[in-house]
Amino acid sequence: MYATFASLGVNGSLRVDYAHMTPERNAPGLSASSADTKRSPFRALEDERSQKGDGAEQNASQNSTFNSVPEKIAGAPAQNQKRDRDSQPSLLAYTVIALGLALFIRFFIAAPYVVSGASMEPTFLDWHYLIIDKVIYSISAPVRGDVIVLNLPQDTGRSLIKRVIGLPGETVQISDSKVTIVNTDYPKGFVLNEPYIDPKNASLGESVETALGQNEYFVLGDNRRVSADSRIWGKLPKKDIVGRVDVRLFPFNLISVLPGEMRYLENQGAERL
Repeated sequence: MYATFASLGVNGSLRVDYAHMTPERNAPGLSASSADTKRSPFRALEDERSQKGDGAEQNASQNSTFNSVPEKIAGAPAQNQKRDRDSQPSLLAYTVIALGLALFIRFFIAAPYVVSGASMEPTFLDWHYLIIDKVIYSISAPVRGDVIVLNLPQDTGRSLIKRVIGLPGETVQISDSKVTIVNTDYPKGFVLNEPYIDPKNASLGESVETALGQNEYFVLGDNRRVSADSRIWGKLPKKDIVGRVDVRLFPFNLISVLPGEMRYLENQGAERL
């Protein structure tokens, strides 16, 4: 501000002085030195003011140049701060949306589970990390051979992983290690071929028969010797099924989609009686 005022003051003063001054010429017969000698004291004062004015104008120009540089430099951080302030609401909105989407997926669409226990050996072991599809059984019924996560009917706060064996309207018969399914299509029943069972984990000396009603399922663990399943606590209501095991993410060498899934009649995996 100071540089601009000084520059305007000098120029204005010069313009006023020159506007009222008439250029002086040498008188006839006088030399240049004589003319200088005869120069008006006002002219000398004007020359002095002109010299001072030129110097002041140069200084003012330099000051203006130097003063303008910090203004330009100082403007950049201000613009960055404004951009930062403008971006903060957007970042907060994106964070809220991402968190809301994650919670929605976690509670309504899919959920992670970690296996703990030996009831599904050798198909699933401790620390296997699984992703459960919580929506699939809202649009379709469980299928025999699906591996599911369920809430124990007698204690819904406890989650178990089992395999679907019997479907609504069927009768499940277990004799020793043999599982027989009786339904309207097979009134004499058919025996499940279960290659996922390790012989050392097969049950012996059992005799179980259970008739299933509407929306009731019979589930078993692959390790029949240690599994607590429908043989012990009975039928599983559909409402207590959490979802189907869709993905195994750990261990990395066993990453798979629909791990442990088995199909029986559809792929000739059942023995007809």
